[in-house]
Amino acid sequence: MIDQQTIEKLKKMRLYGMAECLQNQRAKDGLSFEERLGLLVDYEWTCRQNRRLQRLLKEAKLKLNACMEDIDYQHPRNLDKNLITSLRKGQWLLEHKNVLFTGPTGTGKTYLICALGNMACRLGFSARYYRLSDLMSDLKITRADGTYPKFTNKLAKTHLLIIDDFGLEKLPPVESKDLLELIDDRIYSACTVVAGQLPVEHWHSVIGEPAIADAIVDRLIHGSYKNYLNGDSMRKKYVE
Repeated sequence: MIDQQTIEKLKKMRLYGMAECLQNQRAKDGLSFEERLGLLVDYEWTCRQNRRLQRLLKEAKLKLNACMEDIDYQHPRNLDKNLITSLRKGQWLLEHKNVLFTGPTGTGKTYLICALGNMACRLGFSARYYRLSDLMSDLKITRADGTYPKFTNKLAKTHLLIIDDFGLEKLPPVESKDLLELIDDRIYSACTVVAGQLPVEHWHSVIGEPAIADAIVDRLIHGSYKNYLNGDSMRKKYVE
């Protein structure tokens, strides 16, 4: 019989998967030492991976519980299926590429970017979703309370930053500078996904200062994947 003290020691060492698997093995006879050890290690590994995934998803704060497998290709909206197929391979995450989705409201941009965030977490990458207005608000708050360096450093190290509702309002000069600093800290070392109604060529008009606008847009679009969506709102489809 398996010593209960061994199971308790495993739990105290936070090897919860091994402890659970060892308890389950009580009913299994005839297993060699190597087989039992292999089962214990595999179960512990799976448990740790699952806990890591749940932590990454919680920290990502994705607006929608979206996944790549459920993307709607039937609705006519100019969605580039070849692009989505390529993104699903995950190579862009390793190459630190950006992804930009633009188009009218209701074309599923938020779902797409949240699906990419979900995929990134499942591949073991950190992610964080923000509406642009909320991101700017948090930057302003951290400037006021003295935690700005810590906050921006954390964002710079987040592998995938997702910015939704880009370009709904014109950015004041201070916010434009903050956004430039953030994007610049991440260039060549992390990925940024952006969704907004305005086409990329109109982004300068909502950033304000021409020099800062040029710098932000250039850093976002350089080597990025882009897809302009159009068509009727998908919300009408699901309401009907």
